[in-house]
Amino acid sequence: MRQPSVTARRVAAASVSLIVAAGAAACGPKDNDAKSSGGDAKPHKGGTLSVLNRNPQEDFDPARLYTSGGGNVPSLVFRTLTTRNRENGAAGAEVVPDLATDTGRPSENATVWTYTLKKGLKYEDGTAITSADIKYGIERSFAAELSGGAPYLRDWLIGGADYQGPYKDKKGLDSIETPDDLTIVFHLNKPEGEFPYLATQTQFAPVPKAKDTGTKYEEHPVSSGPYKVVKNENDGERLTLERNTHWSASTDAERKAYPDKIDVRSGLDSSVINQRLSSSQGADAAAVTTDTNLGPAELAKVTGDKALASRVGTGHFGYTNYLAFNPKVKPFDNPKVRQAISYAVDRTSVINAAGGSSLAEPATTYLPNQKSFGYTPYDLFPAGASGNAAKAKELLAQAGYKNGLSITLTHSNSKDFETSPEIATAIQDALKKAGITVKLQGLEENDYSDKITTAKTEPGLFLAHWGADWPSGGPFLAPIFDGRQIVKDGANFNTGFLDDKSVNDEIDAINKLTDLDEAAKRWGALDKKIGEQALTVPLFHPVYKRLYGEGVKNIVISDWTGVLDISQAAVK
Repeated sequence: MRQPSVTARRVAAASVSLIVAAGAAACGPKDNDAKSSGGDAKPHKGGTLSVLNRNPQEDFDPARLYTSGGGNVPSLVFRTLTTRNRENGAAGAEVVPDLATDTGRPSENATVWTYTLKKGLKYEDGTAITSADIKYGIERSFAAELSGGAPYLRDWLIGGADYQGPYKDKKGLDSIETPDDLTIVFHLNKPEGEFPYLATQTQFAPVPKAKDTGTKYEEHPVSSGPYKVVKNENDGERLTLERNTHWSASTDAERKAYPDKIDVRSGLDSSVINQRLSSSQGADAAAVTTDTNLGPAELAKVTGDKALASRVGTGHFGYTNYLAFNPKVKPFDNPKVRQAISYAVDRTSVINAAGGSSLAEPATTYLPNQKSFGYTPYDLFPAGASGNAAKAKELLAQAGYKNGLSITLTHSNSKDFETSPEIATAIQDALKKAGITVKLQGLEENDYSDKITTAKTEPGLFLAHWGADWPSGGPFLAPIFDGRQIVKDGANFNTGFLDDKSVNDEIDAINKLTDLDEAAKRWGALDKKIGEQALTVPLFHPVYKRLYGEGVKNIVISDWTGVLDISQAAVK
């Protein structure tokens, strides 16, 4: 997940929401058992589940969606080779088979991955799903008119960098082979041990070539999941999903598909969503949200009401909010200045500005504090709960600024409790105690996003955040710290312009590992090594607090998405 507006859609789809915003060491709803929460009654089939959201489910085409783990609403319609494990907490951060019989069989060097499809898979019209359909679905994601999905395949597949999609190149990609209807083989140009994670993206959903209508496919994509699209209004603002009668639970161990119908309504104000969920009147008793958190004031009200508090799902998503340095801009070219700021930060005040300890947890590591990411605890510049102004002053003096210095902090004017004025002001106040005068530069969201992701205009110090494409250290560390991913003319996310051969080599070495537990340990060690260079100051991991209607049962919240999984939800 990228920075602000560059990732708004992908974040929203993932957690889904803007998300993204989501956070730390985790578990599902602390008051409820995942498989029985939401009441004592056993979940049963039937009824309509309503989804009340701010952001419309735009581009409802598997080629164009940028999701984490297949998304929430999208994964009801699009099955993929693999998917996320639909369990509470850490267990939910695991990748499991979906259309395939396993999570993939790699060659010795992880450059060739082979999958076998389950038997009996069918589309909504009853026709069989084949490996050729998955190949075609992937190939159409390369078409310029269907851009927007995850970029990894273009980089990983042999020939992917130059391929223009099946509308221009009828021959297709030779690096994807389908020797028979149930087998698909991927040939990569470099080792990628985390290919099973990538195979959860919607680009791996099957698309029957005969039913492909190009840019209009999103209006009625052919379902491979438990629900089919019967209505798509205003580019995803209103989606109506009904049962796909040809979906079989015997081939799908992950999606429970209890409701008969899913009614998704978007374009709603956050306060309206939370009020409707709180009141739970009529159809709203069977409603959830996939993109709207409780704010600080709303949370205070809910906490004082036991009945409402019992209907709050707590979740964590792999996401870190941080201060970013551009070492090409003085005085941030001096490591001691960066270290001084790291010591001066008051994380307590930052967390209060983010909505309080219920909505944010302090971060001293860049990687989120979840096992799947390889979280390895460290605090290289211990600021304590409220900052270490004395140590900061000492380092500033060593850097030649014994009388302090003046700097500018760039932030967004959006009220997102992440990169917004409240967070910037908390940083400003803390650094003042260390003799650092901070001028705040607030920008409108689009200007802010453009400025911080353009190499030539990147400021010296700014607020940033990063969310995971999947729960691993790879998509968290590589885009930010791999020197080969520095983009001089385009969207650049290596904010510290780090190009360290030892770091690049270790990223390559970890990518060769197919033992994901071993890879996680290596990612954690690399996080600490990079942290020593003080190119970022981790601030906090957000926490999701979201209401659901009083008639919703079977609340499952995994560490992969951090939000209620609607594929598990049941209604009265």
